[in-house]
Amino acid sequence: MTLQEFERLSERIRQKMLMLAGKFCDATRQSVEAEDIVQESLVALWRLSESGYPIRDAEALAVKIVKNTCVAHYRKRRIVAQSIGGADFGGGMSASALTDDEDIAKMETQLFGSLTPSQQMLLKMRNDDGLSLDEISAVTGKPKASVKTTISVARKQMLEQLKRML
Repeated sequence: MTLQEFERLSERIRQKMLMLAGKFCDATRQSVEAEDIVQESLVALWRLSESGYPIRDAEALAVKIVKNTCVAHYRKRRIVAQSIGGADFGGGMSASALTDDEDIAKMETQLFGSLTPSQQMLLKMRNDDGLSLDEISAVTGKPKASVKTTISVARKQMLEQLKRML
């Protein structure tokens, strides 16, 4: 898809995407703006196009990406809310809980840093962004089986390294 084709497509479907994202944000009381979701979705669509991903129906793919982006934002908000709610025990954390969290964060950083950039990106999309394997495959343009294998190998490497650390 050329830049001009992409611009025409985005002008044609922008309102549809905004309406869909707006409805989702209203229904889930998201703090993120519908415009941000549309922009993020258009960037993902452009990246897919640039990477050579075969796009049969660009409008349908754009709608799917908007839905997936909305769900990812919703999941991320839920995960953050749960972690904040779970860590607050009436005014803060104990000193031992705080040091435990710091130690865990250091270990996670060290384990994550031992992975390749590709493994890091896919794990971040899966764990932090809460994307499914299908969603990751659509965003990256990699086959689902390849994404699954890369994530599995990365997790095994981190587990082995963690065993050696302990």
